[in-house]
Amino acid sequence: MDRISRIISTDAYAARAAHTQWNSIAKPLGSLGRLETAIEKIAAVQGCADVKLNNRQVVVMCADNGVVCEGITQSDSTVTAICAAAIAEGTSNINCMAEAFGAKVTAVDAGMNCDVDHPRLLRKKTAYGTKNIASGAAMHISEAEQAISYGMDIVRDLKQTGTDIIVTGEMGIGNTTTSAAIASVLLGMPPRTVTGRGAGLDGAGLERKISVIEKAIAVNKPDADKPVELLAKLGGFDLAGITGLFLGGAVYHIPIVIDGMISAAAALLASKIHPLAREYMLASHTSGEPAGRLLLEKLRLSPLIQAEMRLGEGTGGILLLPLLDGALSVYRHSHRFENLPMERYVELK
Repeated sequence: MDRISRIISTDAYAARAAHTQWNSIAKPLGSLGRLETAIEKIAAVQGCADVKLNNRQVVVMCADNGVVCEGITQSDSTVTAICAAAIAEGTSNINCMAEAFGAKVTAVDAGMNCDVDHPRLLRKKTAYGTKNIASGAAMHISEAEQAISYGMDIVRDLKQTGTDIIVTGEMGIGNTTTSAAIASVLLGMPPRTVTGRGAGLDGAGLERKISVIEKAIAVNKPDADKPVELLAKLGGFDLAGITGLFLGGAVYHIPIVIDGMISAAAALLASKIHPLAREYMLASHTSGEPAGRLLLEKLRLSPLIQAEMRLGEGTGGILLLPLLDGALSVYRHSHRFENLPMERYVELK
């Protein structure tokens, strides 16, 4: 955790250089909108206007949550291990999309309640699942810190192998409950406002889920200004690991893509731990879960995609990559004013 103190602001000079390059292209100024500012932000993170997104990685944090015993999910915890094995094998939803967009996928055992024997499953297990947040803290603070550190370690190791951008993903039955609980506290909103149906609850199931979150907050008495303690009380090892990814991005200067609501909750936790971590984050889409938009608004980040997705695994986040590819093709290769018999556009105010 000590390395968090090394986080600094992104490179404003590189961002300005990228902006200048955009303005040299023969098109109306700013006409690619937030795609232009996204490339400028990546330039600032990478410290160079020559933006590179060649080596792209999706990191899927897999963990189990003790709150599942409260009957707040349609599936039981065995599904976490099944899906984690499929992601490691390369046959899950995110793998199909990653192949289409030239990305690699790493499945991480961040805290599943069993061991999955697969050679491509990265073991970063802090413990065998969390405890039930409706009756006490999910984990000890030291466990939360360890899981965060594991996330930062993954970013460090990917940086050393030349990774240019990381998309966050998760797999863990019950994690829309833990993330909604954290969102409720961080946003200062009642659980009913921020809680959705997750993987598919009926009306009665949704009411039970809201009640459990209300009980968890009452029992644990979390403080929004103590983010690591909040994570320990109401979160999960997947959330903690993703929080570490966001902090690691800021430590090691790699842009980190926010996926859906769960990822956004971790992003907001990371920004509470160190406010400058936000400068290294890219918002991909607005989740179909109620808290998705609210969390991004709190982060003051604007997503590029409005598709009401809520699949997880990084499937929303990875869709940002082809949009960035399209922008980069113009940024790098389009015709320039200097090569055309036409005057440059000027900014009119």
